[in-house]
Amino acid sequence: MTASTDSAGAGGAAGRPAPVRLLLVGAAVLVALALALWVLATPGSGAGKPSSAEPPAVGSADAGFARDMAVHHQQAVEMSFVVRDRTDDEEVRRLAYDIANTQANQRGMLLGWLDVWGLPKVSPDGGYMAWMGGSHEHDHGDDGSAANSGALMPGMATDAELDRLRKAQGKDAEVLYLQLMTAHHMGGIDMASACAQQCEVPVERSLAQGMVDAQESEMKLMADLLLARGSAPR
Repeated sequence: MTASTDSAGAGGAAGRPAPVRLLLVGAAVLVALALALWVLATPGSGAGKPSSAEPPAVGSADAGFARDMAVHHQQAVEMSFVVRDRTDDEEVRRLAYDIANTQANQRGMLLGWLDVWGLPKVSPDGGYMAWMGGSHEHDHGDDGSAANSGALMPGMATDAELDRLRKAQGKDAEVLYLQLMTAHHMGGIDMASACAQQCEVPVERSLAQGMVDAQESEMKLMADLLLARGSAPR
């Protein structure tokens, strides 16, 4: 299992590097805004008019996307802070900070929605991606690790890849980060596109589509950065 798997639980921030903890605290400030946005976007809600809509079911696309993308985002945040400590290149450091800041904030919103819906932050069956159906579902193995060579969900880095990133320096760290994050974005786009089509809460669909648009743009930038370093996405 990757180092980020515990982040979906209540104690996920414990033991994180200081910059990561600071970002997570900052993201928590947005939870109230996320809840307000959900209320405003819920049919039948308004001033003095309670909502008549039921919260999403635990197995719905809305709940599944919120749970899984929170875990997916946390790994991106962690990888981004790792590379910022291993390179002096301002372009890569700026990209890494932007990704960490954006995804930490979005993660706070997703977890906030789960709170207001009264739903668990971890899937009751312990797996991932069931809400997408088909071959996207990943289950834990007997040792607690996930299927697919230790990857939790599409695009997520394995323990071995994370260890390589932590040990790399300079250009090697830049290239590996850009390759891992490109794959990470590809998986994230797959998940967000599914929510944009399947989720029923309007503000969540809008957030998912925004993720698709932003990450597609970042992938183009990362391809250019890799080309400048004589490399390419894997």
